Amino acid sequence: MRWSVASEAMADITVSLPDGSARTLPSGATAADLAADIGPGLARDAVAAVVDGDERDLVAPLTDGATVEIITPGSDRGLETLRHSTAHVLAQAVLGLWPGATFAIGPPIDNGFYYDFELPDGATFDPEDLEAIDARMREIVAADQAFERGEASAAEALEIFADHVYKCEIIEKVTAGEATGDLADEAGAEGTDGQVTYYRNGDDFVDLCRGPHVPSTGRLGHFALQKVAGAYWRGDERRPMLQRIYGTAWSTAKELRGHLHRLAEAEKRDHRRLAAELDLVSWPEVLGPGLAVWHPKGAMVRKVIEDYSRSRHEAGGYDFVFSPHIAKSVLWETSGHLEFYADSMYPPMEMDGASYYPKPMNCPFHVTIFQSSQRSYRDLPKRYFELGAVYRYELSGALHGLLRSRGFTQDDAHIFCTREQVSDELASLLDFTISVLQAFGFDEFQAKLSTRPEEKAVGDIELWDLATDGLRSALESAGLSYVVEEGGGAFYGPKIDVDVTDAIGRPWQLSTLQLDFNLPERFGLEYVGADGGRHRPVMIHRALMGSIERFFGVLLEHYAGAFPAWLAPEQVRVLPVADVHQDYAEQVLARLVAEGFRATVDPADEPLGKRVRSAKTAKLPHVLVVGDDDVANDTVGDNARGADKPERDLPLDDFVDRLSALVAERR
Repeated sequence: MRWSVASEAMADITVSLPDGSARTLPSGATAADLAADIGPGLARDAVAAVVDGDERDLVAPLTDGATVEIITPGSDRGLETLRHSTAHVLAQAVLGLWPGATFAIGPPIDNGFYYDFELPDGATFDPEDLEAIDARMREIVAADQAFERGEASAAEALEIFADHVYKCEIIEKVTAGEATGDLADEAGAEGTDGQVTYYRNGDDFVDLCRGPHVPSTGRLGHFALQKVAGAYWRGDERRPMLQRIYGTAWSTAKELRGHLHRLAEAEKRDHRRLAAELDLVSWPEVLGPGLAVWHPKGAMVRKVIEDYSRSRHEAGGYDFVFSPHIAKSVLWETSGHLEFYADSMYPPMEMDGASYYPKPMNCPFHVTIFQSSQRSYRDLPKRYFELGAVYRYELSGALHGLLRSRGFTQDDAHIFCTREQVSDELASLLDFTISVLQAFGFDEFQAKLSTRPEEKAVGDIELWDLATDGLRSALESAGLSYVVEEGGGAFYGPKIDVDVTDAIGRPWQLSTLQLDFNLPERFGLEYVGADGGRHRPVMIHRALMGSIERFFGVLLEHYAGAFPAWLAPEQVRVLPVADVHQDYAEQVLARLVAEGFRATVDPADEPLGKRVRSAKTAKLPHVLVVGDDDVANDTVGDNARGADKPERDLPLDDFVDRLSALVAERR
């Protein structure tokens, strides 16, 4: 069924545009007609429309008084429409190539799309199958098939999709009002009224969908299929394993090429590969998934990171604390973790008639420190800092090297303050956070304000609102751009997440600030105010780096393993040209070590060229080659990383001064 137009309506209609202007069109005009009325360029680029806040196909008729925005491919909404439409073409190609195959869902995702399939007789896709699928998809694009929207009752839809068990399940759930999210999107907003929506293109392909879609398949084409993976239906290990094909789609060939280039660059920067190549970290199978060991070079970088963090916190007025790795269940019952966070905790150990849990958080321990003695308003704010190891049971499929692990170390701070001090503390925390991240080479930031979750939240709504307003005020005072994620807060309070942008433009969520009125209430925390009365402090949670492990992984990918001199595990390697230069090389090494640099000597056991290449492969900031002239003149030849050519006859004193300045400037 197509969009219908009332035949008796003949008068002109007037619609409003986002800029406040108005356009008058004939009755029955569509969004495509509006785009053409505005200009041929927009008519050519338009892929969909937003009408009174609802996304619509371009062929949907407009009504008098509507507010209309034309969606173009370069916008976020436009890209989502392109990707969703390309997912339909993917499904059409697979069902055509594999008779008897069935399909589940195929939503757009960040930078692309996917579709889940079940092939006949339990067959699976081979990587080379993607070429055949890609070719069929391009045939469908070349055919310029129109996307035609229809509506059907649940009974009609079940008949249409009788051969596709997953589509039938979606129809039943949606029409019963039991589905949200992706499932609801599959069958349309009308599902709760007993109607579902679908789209046809070509003679033999139909798919459930809310829409909208591009006008026809000919508007697509800038896509690439990327990989095949397994995925349980609805993410449930008890349900069938489906075959998921991932792809990416963009509005132009240039954008597609750029994205594929970024992916290739990201692959080269994968911290797991670099960690192995540079001998930094490993994940022995004998330890279990999500658990790493740090090799000497990786541990050295980690030490430099932690030492810098400690120095900044000490200068910032923090007190260092330490807490154990386990605690009795009563602590986690009081904090609320056993009620709201148990799925992410390891199971208890039964000892001495009590249950002990490995800690997933440091915050309850810091609460007990504050609680250990009577506090006065004169003591506040109280700032505690700990590099505390925590353990969380992450699903094995979610683990990703150092970026998502089961055991990690949080650079955890908790500030206890009065309500009057909250504003200043939050502003100071944001400034502190940004300045530390800048020290590690990040200069682009985006914040996210996460509010009270609808479920799994504790505390009075008034306190949540107060906390949320405090965080919002801090962001605005800092001039930090931010977006709001409704319902994304922790169970005990709203939060600010700070993302950094790496060298190839990828965002990474690192820092978190949370304002908490609830844990002080649950633990009965008090301080004596200026009025002599007892008052409840406010607790601020802050993990600046997120975790040392994750931060290290992000840095490793940001720098592609080529750490700046101040962070590099080995800052200088000295290469004697021949054995006769070994003694001088050792003298240079002794001078560098005495100056506090991390340096080694690679003796002339192998050809010089091979040793230089080895040092460059190790991504060392400086490789010093010393020969006859250097011995005679107390000089070195500096092969600096990134330099066009080596610098010869450089006085050793000058090199030491130069490197000292780089390290002092954290470069």
